[in-house]
Amino acid sequence: MVRNRGAMIFMEKDKVVLIRRNREGTEYYVFPGGGIENGETPETAAKREAFEELGLEVKVKECLAVVHYNGIQYFFLGDIIDGAFGTGKGEEYTAKENGESGTYQPLWVKMEDLSTLDVRPKEVAEKVQSLYRMNIEKSTEKQ
Repeated sequence: MVRNRGAMIFMEKDKVVLIRRNREGTEYYVFPGGGIENGETPETAAKREAFEELGLEVKVKECLAVVHYNGIQYFFLGDIIDGAFGTGKGEEYTAKENGESGTYQPLWVKMEDLSTLDVRPKEVAEKVQSLYRMNIEKSTEKQ
């Protein structure tokens, strides 16, 4: 089923938040997010999914990427406002208990490790790394 998605990208220092998925024997990583429900904007869906998957209240900033794959996926940069990382109570965690959709594990991943992991979609991981490198260069120039 084709479904548009809203997803969040959280970067702090040299790390980014990903969800480690293990499904049908395959391990891969995705940015936290999920399907856009009726009446939601991509931003609203991304914000709701961050709360459901990570337990975080977030501020949605600009859209970093739009990817056309199994529908349209929107990836927003965001800031964490409140909450405790890893306390999400979304349906993916309850489904996990009966083994329906594999496992979900939210974690902070080092930027340097992004290129060695199976991050989906790859082009968004590459954009995140590129943005990180640009930020490093800017902060180096200021010194």
